[in-house]
Amino acid sequence: MGTTVTDPLVGRLVDGRYEVVSRIARGGMATVYLAIDRRLDREVALKVMHPHLAEGATGSDFVARFRREARTAARLAHPGLVSVFDQGVDGDTSYLTMEYVDGTTLRRELAEQGALTVGGALRMAEQVLDALAAAHRAGLVHRDIKPENVLIDGDGRVKLGDFGLARAVTEVTSTTTGTVFGTVAYLAPELVARGVTDARTDVYACGILLFETLTGRQPFTGETPLQVAFQHVNSDIPAPSSLVHWLPSEIDELVGALAAREPADRPVDAGAALTLLRRTRSELDDETLARRADVPPTVVLPAATDLDVDPEPDDVASGGAVGTANGTLDRDQHPTTRLDGLHGTTVALPIGAGLSPAGTKSGTPRRRHRALAAVIALVVLAAAGAGTWWYINVGPGSYTKVPDMTMGVTTEKEAQDLLTAQGLNGMADPEFSDTAPKGTVFKLDPGPGTSVPKGSGVTYSVSKGVDLVTMPDGVVGQLQDKAATALKDAQLNPVYGPQQYSDTAPLGQVISATVKSTGQPATTGMQVKRGSDIVLVVSNGPVPTKVTSVVGMTVPDATAQLATDSLKLNVADQQFNDTVAAGQIISQDPVSGAAAHHGDTVNVVVSKGPEMIPVPNVIDMKVDKATQTLQAAGFQVQIVKPYGIAPLNRVSTQQPAGGKDQTAPKNSTITLYVV
Repeated sequence: MGTTVTDPLVGRLVDGRYEVVSRIARGGMATVYLAIDRRLDREVALKVMHPHLAEGATGSDFVARFRREARTAARLAHPGLVSVFDQGVDGDTSYLTMEYVDGTTLRRELAEQGALTVGGALRMAEQVLDALAAAHRAGLVHRDIKPENVLIDGDGRVKLGDFGLARAVTEVTSTTTGTVFGTVAYLAPELVARGVTDARTDVYACGILLFETLTGRQPFTGETPLQVAFQHVNSDIPAPSSLVHWLPSEIDELVGALAAREPADRPVDAGAALTLLRRTRSELDDETLARRADVPPTVVLPAATDLDVDPEPDDVASGGAVGTANGTLDRDQHPTTRLDGLHGTTVALPIGAGLSPAGTKSGTPRRRHRALAAVIALVVLAAAGAGTWWYINVGPGSYTKVPDMTMGVTTEKEAQDLLTAQGLNGMADPEFSDTAPKGTVFKLDPGPGTSVPKGSGVTYSVSKGVDLVTMPDGVVGQLQDKAATALKDAQLNPVYGPQQYSDTAPLGQVISATVKSTGQPATTGMQVKRGSDIVLVVSNGPVPTKVTSVVGMTVPDATAQLATDSLKLNVADQQFNDTVAAGQIISQDPVSGAAAHHGDTVNVVVSKGPEMIPVPNVIDMKVDKATQTLQAAGFQVQIVKPYGIAPLNRVSTQQPAGGKDQTAPKNSTITLYVV
């Protein structure tokens, strides 16, 4: 049945913004839809929580925790993480909107092609760990790493989705019902047994994920999820080579380290796991990286992973932005969810043992002295020969000790000669070493002094020297994100020192790069140990300062004053002013006391002094007309009657004088003497 017909949310406008187009996937805790963000006109993935999660006594706790997790996830910025855009509530609908990834999932890739190549599996795990490392640095744990949550876009890039939901549900339910949410095939032992989790829980799930992509199978299977969980808690993960015999020991060691049963035995976080993975890959040859386990693909997606299985298989995401179903495991009681398609594993045991046939007595020969002597001689010779054979081939003479070749400077040829002299077969194993000189032997397996049968094989590690990579160009002088990408591509680890103010480097630009272990500047082209921490110092922009007052100063004096604070002066305008002398500053922007940075500009307005205008000649005019004439010209008027009376009411004198080329400041007073 088509979801576009039966799903009531399809066609609805959620929160007045998100128009639901179609359903992508349905899981145990949420349904995912393709929607159009009408405000920004873009496709988004709309994840709608199932209403029952917000019901009951724990409903409000879940909603609050879910929102907090969504806010934390939204702060993550990494190309390998599905971006979280928005979260909200529309009536009874709690939702998230996030980046829509048009592609497929790792689960479908495994279903369609079986195991990946060794190189492909390592590349996939590398991209997942790189994305997780960004989350772990921000203090965020995913909790539900599985193939359904590993998204692959049209260009083959991996994106990790579904942060926050499993954590929000588990934190609420584990304290009230003893229930842990997650996908049982990838749950770490500590999460199943104690309900505790940290970055190493994600590392464990990545180890299971890598096992599955290499072998085409999950390490633990069972008829019920509880059986699978029991194996996670009580059994070490099998070596991948137990299923795919040609896989090298380096792969076994990597998977075993990531998926160690004890958290303390795993890398501390995804960043440390990423360094270990890259080191392992560098030790493998191209032929091994190109090989793929001979596992036939299946169109049936594994069902022994989730306890809450989508009842509509057609809804499994093949191009959505997030994974599909999540599962639950109750630590206190058996799960009641019915699961179809689970198949147990049968183990054959020995049912009996063979019996030796009964012997018969031999008759006693006739004894003759001469014959007896001959028999005794033959017995002695036979015994001597048998003893010699036993000593050389079975007894102490058949063993030898592995010579110690790690104390001095032993070359590969010398090691081979020493082992041959001891009757042993030497096998060289080139390895990187931080301490042993290149070309020398630094490790033996079995170890020095071990008694081994002659003809045994002894593996000796020959130093390839320190595992070095070249410091890339494009670090110092680049913006922080580009510099970090260049270092990661070179298999170096960017870390950050305190930001520094700089008057020459803009905000966010890398000022310096230093090799943390040596304190040396990390210059382009230098050789650095693979995985080294490179300390980046990023510019915090120009040095902050405060603007001082330059009002009333001349431009030269103000320029000098601002220069002491590394500020610049710009004459923005010149204006007439009746009170400020010409050449002096009337006003400034920013004002005195305002915050600024070195290199900022202070704009000033400079006085041109009072505006001078022509003075009209009003002598012999009637007082009223003279007054009107001067006021219209822009002057004030003062009347003086020197004789006390003015029978003529005419202007006899004016001060200052008027007429051609006579000027005075605008709004100044003209005194009229009237007779």
